[in-house]
Formats: sequence, C-alpha cells, structure tokens
Amino acid sequence: MKRHSLPIMAGGVQIGGGAPVSIQSMLSTPAEDFAASAAQAKRLEAAGCEIIRAAIPNMDAVGLIPVLKEAVSVPIVADIHFDYRLALESVAAGIDKIRINPGNIGDDSRVKQVVDACKAKNIPIRVGVNSGSLEKHILAKYGAPTAQALVDSALYHVHLIEKFDYDQIAISIKSSDVPTMIEAYRLAAKQCPYALHLGVTEAGTARMGLIKSAVGIGSLLCDGIGDTIRVSLTADPVEEIAAAKDILKAIGLRKNGVNIVSCPTCGRTKIDLIGLANKVEAALKDCEKPLTVAVMGCAVNGPGEAREADIGVAGGDGCALLFKKGEILRKVPEDQVLEELLKEIEMM
Repeated sequence: MKRHSLPIMAGGVQIGGGAPVSIQSMLSTPAEDFAASAAQAKRLEAAGCEIIRAAIPNMDAVGLIPVLKEAVSVPIVADIHFDYRLALESVAAGIDKIRINPGNIGDDSRVKQVVDACKAKNIPIRVGVNSGSLEKHILAKYGAPTAQALVDSALYHVHLIEKFDYDQIAISIKSSDVPTMIEAYRLAAKQCPYALHLGVTEAGTARMGLIKSAVGIGSLLCDGIGDTIRVSLTADPVEEIAAAKDILKAIGLRKNGVNIVSCPTCGRTKIDLIGLANKVEAALKDCEKPLTVAVMGCAVNGPGEAREADIGVAGGDGCALLFKKGEILRKVPEDQVLEELLKEIEMM
C-alpha cells in the first residue's frame, strides 16, 4: 500500500497525496549559459522530464529562471546553498519550488524571510540532506552518517520551517550507499508526513548508476514509499529520464509505452535473438502504446512462456513464429521478422 504524504504543488505538478510518482532531473549546463541551459531543459521536457532543477549559485544566475520558464512548461526548481537572498530573489523571479537547507542560511530571521516569501506564493521547499552534509552535532552523536543520522538532519531542517507555520515541504535523504539510502527513507516514512524525493546520490556512470538507482529507488517504490524521483547519473541528464521511466515501468507504476520481454537464449536458439531484441527495442522506443512485446528464442516454448504478452515472436531455424496473446498468427522468414512484427503492432 502506498504511503500517504501531505501533497504539495510544484507549479502544476502535484507531489505526494496519492499523485503519480513524478520524474525529475537537473540541468548540467553552466548556470551562466542561459542559451545552453534552455536548450537542455527543452530536451529534458521532450524526453519526459516532469520537474527540472537548476543550480542558482549567484545573483546573476537568478536571471536563468525566467529564461527557463519561457523555454519549457514543466515546473522549475531553484537549487540554492547558503545564501538566503538567492531564495528570495528566486521566488520573486517566479520559481516553482525551492531546494534549500534552512540550517545553512543563517539565523531564524533569515529562515523566516524565506518561509514567508514561499508561503506568500505557496511555493514548496525541498529539504535535501546527504551523507556529506550532516551537522557536526549529529555526526558526533552517531559517529558516522548512519541512516538515522541522515533522518535526524532532515528533520532538524524541517523543524526550522515548521516553526514558521509552513508545511509545504518535501524531503530528500540521499546517500551513495544504497542500503543506507533505503533504510533512511524507510525511517523517514515512519517519522514524518512529508512527501519524499527519492534518489541515490553520486550513483555513478550510466551503467552502475542505473543499477544502484534501480535497486534503491525501486525497492522503496515497491514498499509504497516515494513521491518523486531523480536518477542521478554521471551522464547526459536526458539518460536519467529514460532510466527513471524504465524503473517506474518495471514495477508497474507507468503503463504508457512498450514493455519488452525477451529470453536470455539457450542452445535451442537458431536465430540472432540478441540482435533482433535490440532492433525491436530501438524501433519501439518512442511507441506510446501500452503493449507487452515478447522476443523469444525458441519456437517450442516461446508462445507458451510469453502467453501474457500482447504480441511477440518466437525464433525457429532461420524463421520465427509471430503470435498474439499466445495464439500463433503465422511463420515468417528471419529477415522479415522485425518488419512483420512492427506491422502487427501498427495495427493494434
């Protein structure tokens, strides 16, 4: 059962409160390069990114906010560290959400100014902590960035916002250690009512980062924990969107698009199944039909093992059987398998 969290609105996107899990990413272009940042934001939106975060490291970078708002229709989040004035100016510039840690911006009067500015426009605040940002007193208590230490740090920052009667809050508690990340979010889910932004920080390159993120984010989502996600990769951020969509699709939280199932091959396989499966995946990557497509290596077991697939092929000796819902349609030569499969999908 999905954990129910307090809903917040980032622009037109609801986070928490039973809303679908939303996909986020962050611009990797220099904040001062407005043109490159707008171009990357457009690519992210086209790829399916639903919330875009941008670093706002100085006052000049605040000018990026209206540029991004003009370039894309998805909500924009300002990523701010230490300088409360950047948060105030970002709110004035029309930002949809603020990422800031109240404990890092000075005394209560500064925190109150930021909270009051956000409250006036109903702009949510994301508190983001990670294993490298723990306060000295919390590290001293636990001796290491344990899961509970991360949660204590997050709740410390949240309390600074709550003091000024504001609850439009999301929390991220990220660690590059996957088991710690999972445990921290499970603890937070029990200890507070706020929306949770899931992610494995510093996850790595496209290969290992995807594996770590799938394990960490996927485990929590299967527990019903998590309201919005970011797959952090040392790669083009557009790859983060594809990875996030695939994670959500793999656990049944997204139904749009093709789900491809394919067997690992065995000694009975008589066609180039690996090549065929890759071609099918590439040909259908932009197909939005909610179909399960099977690419199986053996004509003896294929239709039976993939009976639940909407459509599929099962290899033979230089040919393949084309089947739909487990029922064989016809036999086709190996060099025509992809073409015939795509024809059938086009008609579905």
